[in-house]
Amino acid sequence: MHSFYYIVGVIFVATSYGFPVKDCGSKEGKLGKVSLSCSGDTECILKRNSNVTITMQFTPLEDVKALTALVHGIIEGLPVPFPLPNPNACEDSGIQCPLKKGNVYNYSAHFFVKHSYPKVRVTVKWEMKDENKNDLLCLLIPARIR
Repeated sequence: MHSFYYIVGVIFVATSYGFPVKDCGSKEGKLGKVSLSCSGDTECILKRNSNVTITMQFTPLEDVKALTALVHGIIEGLPVPFPLPNPNACEDSGIQCPLKKGNVYNYSAHFFVKHSYPKVRVTVKWEMKDENKNDLLCLLIPARIR
């Protein structure tokens, strides 16, 4: 059962754009443009057996030595943590740490939506935490697998 939630969480990290992506408490950074590779007017429609990409533009409000990506899926009101294969947001993401206050950075992640994933609706909570575990960024993404 835990693998199911892990898989769903990894998939939902990358969601569509064209629907409201909400900031959920970015404290140490300013979220800029968010680009997502799935479609939908009110939620990200993730097609099974396809690749999904998310790109976030952001500006740190403080110098950052390390950055960790954390994902939670909120399913029927319950937050479920999803450990990522590589939570180090400073590797293989288009950015390198340390990050300088006031500079603009573009973070990118790619995921494959397997055909075996269940059809489910979820709100994805994506956080980027600094070396002190403070939220640099936090966003909520409404999504559904089809």
